[in-house]
Amino acid sequence: METEKTDIVIAGTGASGLFAALHLPRDKRVLMITKDEVENSDSFLAQGGICVLHDKDDYDSFMEDTLKAGHYENRRESVDIMIRSSRPVINELIGYGVDFARKADGSLDYTREGCHSRARILFHEDITGKEITSHLLAAVRQLPNVTIRDFTTMVDIVTDGNRCLGIIARDSQGRYRAIQADETILASGGVGGLYDHSTNFPHLTGDALAIAMRHGVELEHIDYVQIHPTSLYSKKPGRSFLISESVRGEGAKLRGKDGQRFANEVLPRDLMTAEIRKQMKKDDRPFVWLDMTVLGEDVIKHHFPHIYERCLEDGIDATKDWVPVTPAQHYFMGGIHVDKYSQTTMDHLYAVGETSCNGVHGRNRLASNSLLESLVFGKRAAQHIVETEKQPQQVVSAADFAKACAPSESFICSHEDTLAEEYRCHVLGEMERERECDEQRNHEIAG
Repeated sequence: METEKTDIVIAGTGASGLFAALHLPRDKRVLMITKDEVENSDSFLAQGGICVLHDKDDYDSFMEDTLKAGHYENRRESVDIMIRSSRPVINELIGYGVDFARKADGSLDYTREGCHSRARILFHEDITGKEITSHLLAAVRQLPNVTIRDFTTMVDIVTDGNRCLGIIARDSQGRYRAIQADETILASGGVGGLYDHSTNFPHLTGDALAIAMRHGVELEHIDYVQIHPTSLYSKKPGRSFLISESVRGEGAKLRGKDGQRFANEVLPRDLMTAEIRKQMKKDDRPFVWLDMTVLGEDVIKHHFPHIYERCLEDGIDATKDWVPVTPAQHYFMGGIHVDKYSQTTMDHLYAVGETSCNGVHGRNRLASNSLLESLVFGKRAAQHIVETEKQPQQVVSAADFAKACAPSESFICSHEDTLAEEYRCHVLGEMERERECDEQRNHEIAG
């Protein structure tokens, strides 16, 4: 197996990994790998927007909205960090050229989504994730110290005791390479690829979770999976198309088979999903109607142009027709346990974005908190790496690294044909085990 040395390796090229790379020192060699095309991360798919502390008087309500959506199982310290860091992050994004919607007077425009008590969400049409992530990617590509490799899959981490020494990756030709790194950041997305119906890219299968389990790295709330209430109901195969929550935040109505409204459209996502499923069962069909016509043609075509165009592909004119929608897996609140600096329980190993669980989201994520959380804690990982670099570090020789690689190399060779499926089964099995434990705890509490 070939080996190479870099200072920092980042597994993933979504918003959290890119923002971390942008905050690492320019004299550090950074290698970023991604399992598919660089642009095929869920960060590019985010539609609705990104939350920000609207003003100083918004703090308490922003905190309460996040905690309420998360059923008060959030880590309050992490939520506090996210909220207080939000405006500086937004200012950085604007500095990178992100074009958030503005009012006629040039001031930032804000929208509202489910479970938000006020408008505090910035957006760019209905492709906010693409607008943000594409600008971050462009900025990273200008950095001479950063190398990006696509179609390169992390298959294991290299460890010595409780210290991470790097990763083992496989390229598109099936060749394996051991990558030695002083610091490793896991930013490899969520678990949507484990589900038959998901708004996520199918190659996001929770590999980092399986690898973490294999090496005794602590996980947290691995059974906390969010189902988005409204994906486009379509008989076409492939990834489910999300109908952003901001559509309902702007006033679109949900209707049953009889054409009547059946729920408050801005409920938290888990409660909204439950109401839709209840109505679907009552109507005995696999969807409910989303009435966007009430928004008017101008709002639909200018605020939600890409949703409008996608619906047209299925023969639905959202300015005139009701849109059939159904729940689909969307987001992963659990993940690899990290602290407020995005450190895992293994030394020199960080996790950020949907791969991690820093406690911001609790049991259920508040709409449009995902991009903000990813950026805030991706940046904090980079900052912590910079700060700890000043401390004395044990030097790992090439011989020591080769020795540490041996167990992983042996494991990969003996499981090469079944590794992906084994990782998939391990993650799904652990999620089910956690779900059963949660149900048992809830049963005991109910007494």
